[in-house]
Amino acid sequence: MTEKELSVTDHDRGSADLRYVYPVVSRRAGGVSVGINLNTNNACNWRCIYCQVPGLTRGAAPALDLAVLENELRTFLKELLHGDFMQKRVPEDARHINDIALSGNGEPTSSAEFVRVILLIARIRAEVALPKTVKTVLITNGSLLYRDEVQQGLRDLARLNGEVWFKLDRASEAGMKLVNDIHMNMNKVRDNLLAAIACCPTWLQTCWFALDGEPPSLQDEDDYLEFISALLRDGHKPKGVLLYTLARPSLQAEAPRLSALTAVQLQAFAKRIASAGLTVKISP
Repeated sequence: MTEKELSVTDHDRGSADLRYVYPVVSRRAGGVSVGINLNTNNACNWRCIYCQVPGLTRGAAPALDLAVLENELRTFLKELLHGDFMQKRVPEDARHINDIALSGNGEPTSSAEFVRVILLIARIRAEVALPKTVKTVLITNGSLLYRDEVQQGLRDLARLNGEVWFKLDRASEAGMKLVNDIHMNMNKVRDNLLAAIACCPTWLQTCWFALDGEPPSLQDEDDYLEFISALLRDGHKPKGVLLYTLARPSLQAEAPRLSALTAVQLQAFAKRIASAGLTVKISP
């Protein structure tokens, strides 16, 4: 393994010299997040304009070598728990395992082995006696949550102190086309989100940033607030909103047009979300 110290601005998937498993210091997690990258082919069914994946292509996760994944996860968790990785590679204030996160270089639920991966994580967690307080997190764009097998994976995830982080960067079809480069009907987004909430504790994950120097418009804010207010009126309550801005440069063509918002700008929008009835966690 290399000896470079990890930081919130460097989420190098190869930082541990492994195929599927990589550690990051996560702003939103508040400690070490053990990432699992199922999309080693850099393929995703979306193309978010702020995405930091190099050579991003449209597609699904490739076939997995589950034996390699199992060995990597077991070995690395043991190293974190009993070795010197934390002392050598992690800033002192982040030397605890916060979660195992299915994220990586594309949409993890596009893997045909998604359910088997969740069961594999459960088995390894028990084997290495990972504390139950360590979460298992699925970071997803939510687009495939209508599939029965994905919903089964989410129910299994819930038994692992699991959470779903469901991407909702904009709450209009035009906004999603602009930011996520995808045509999505908002009723379909809502249906997928309701499926997530029914299966596993679910947070909305929202990236709020400036485009061509302009922050999201008041209409963007109003669309978002109406979307979450309609959920709450109908009795569907996510755990809250994880609101963040850009920390690392995009590797998409739009990169020169993007910039981070200030903490004050995030807090202003967070106040409106909180007034609508949801908890908000900010990562400026």
